[in-house]
Amino acid sequence: MPFNIKQRGKLSYYYEGDDPLLSSLVVETLPDGDLRICFSGLTGGYSAAGILGLENVPHMDPETEIPLVFQCWELWLREAGICDSIAQVDFIEMHVFGTQPKAPNPLLDAAGFQAELGRLRSAYARAYRDWFKQNCPTSGVPARFTVHVVDVPDQAASYEFYAVGLLQRSLESAQ
Repeated sequence: MPFNIKQRGKLSYYYEGDDPLLSSLVVETLPDGDLRICFSGLTGGYSAAGILGLENVPHMDPETEIPLVFQCWELWLREAGICDSIAQVDFIEMHVFGTQPKAPNPLLDAAGFQAELGRLRSAYARAYRDWFKQNCPTSGVPARFTVHVVDVPDQAASYEFYAVGLLQRSLESAQ
């Protein structure tokens, strides 16, 4: 689906529909032509499945979900005509909101709940680290802030995150 674009000064808002709740991307054009890109928050559950047209929705599986969020963001970058690959973007910051396990119930199985929480944290760290290593080997890794919350609207997802990155056009033209 093509984006609607609203320009205001050095900002471009990329959104879908006539009455949007959020912009998928907000892009600031810097004086040197580089682009500071704010990526809308997504989950790798129902959010990513809907955007990518997937038949199966991942459920509490960070190693599957995290790459799906980046695939969505890359799709948006291409659809907006900003760049061809998310590997071209240097991520500055990522804000991640990890959810508590959906099962087991902490009141009925406290040890099982703690084990599942540990599994999710380990899987999240591994998936996040592996994604950057495999997909952005020449850039650094962003600073990140992780908050564990009780719930997010997407009941299948293990987290939700949004990010800010920089498309350094000045770097590309220098090469």
